[in-house]
Amino acid sequence: MDSETFDLLRNTVRRFVEERLIPAEDQVEQDDAVPEAIVSEMREMGLFGLSVPEEYGGLGLSMAEEAGIIREITRASVSFRSVIGTTVGIGSQGIVIDGTEAQKREWLPRLAAGEVIASFALTEPEAGSDAGSLRTTAVLEGDRYRINGTKRYITNAPRATMFTLMARTDQGVKGSGGISAFIVPADTPGISLGAPDRKMGQRGAKTCDVIFDDVMIPAENIIGGTPGLGFKTAMKVLDRGRIHIAAVSLGMCDRLIEMSLRYAMERRQFGSPIADFQLVQGMLADCKVDQLTTEALMNATAARFDAGEKVSLDCSALKYYASEAVGRIADRAVQIHGGAGYMAEYKVERFYRDVRLLRIYEGTSQIQQTIIAKAMLRAAASA
Repeated sequence: MDSETFDLLRNTVRRFVEERLIPAEDQVEQDDAVPEAIVSEMREMGLFGLSVPEEYGGLGLSMAEEAGIIREITRASVSFRSVIGTTVGIGSQGIVIDGTEAQKREWLPRLAAGEVIASFALTEPEAGSDAGSLRTTAVLEGDRYRINGTKRYITNAPRATMFTLMARTDQGVKGSGGISAFIVPADTPGISLGAPDRKMGQRGAKTCDVIFDDVMIPAENIIGGTPGLGFKTAMKVLDRGRIHIAAVSLGMCDRLIEMSLRYAMERRQFGSPIADFQLVQGMLADCKVDQLTTEALMNATAARFDAGEKVSLDCSALKYYASEAVGRIADRAVQIHGGAGYMAEYKVERFYRDVRLLRIYEGTSQIQQTIIAKAMLRAAASA
């Protein structure tokens, strides 16, 4: 996208955040739901198609451009981002990267338009960070697969019209090698949903169990048409997803710093604004350093991703640093607000709860540390 067009898009999103999303945050928190009117506006703006190529009806943004838009959106409650997140990410990108041409033509235009909302069904009661141990099975019977299993903590499941499902198609292959990725319409007989999860934060972002009980789908619904490549597809999407989560973190950093600065300049103690006190200034300065470091690392990593370089280590380092950094900033924001920071009225306690999840999904901080260290050890051994 040329810079003028992208700036127009970003400014439009920025106004949408200021005029529609931020004023609706309290309603989302109270109702535990994003208003349908706002979801419709997000469709009209093309936000479901950020990462879908233009030839299939999307905006076709680069990774750097997508990160810039997500940063703007997540200045508001992160629950708004969750409405489009699973569609922009694995829901569309697995098909973009590894789907057959027929799958791309059938699904990508509908995903980009927000007509179809995707949900990524990988995690299970006994499979999270160890995704290779998943137990959901897909058994070939003629030209169809019979799917059985339970998925847990599935974001957007209550809203989804399509699942990107990871299931084991080869019982004789242990680990990730026997896993395939399927496109499964949510109205397929045999699919049922558990009760919505009660979560620590991110109210309005719905998650629940998804149960597959003798669900029959055509064999042609395997992404790419070849069994056993599902885990590889998921890993290909993860680099982009980790940059995306860094952008989420950065948008929340921006908002937390804005709120902290405003409060520090307005709140008076001992006859002066607390912003005059050096220990408060120290916390503000540390927040800025974390923000700038995240921004620089994200911009560099996104640029290298767009250039086609191998950036898996960089993406893990970025996601690890960004999600930990926003956690530190949220903690400082509560501290700067003092007693007010513990009260719902000032919203920082809400952001404090919301950001905690960022260190868990798209690979926990500990998984990122493991990836980084193993890559370092491989490089050292081959030097």
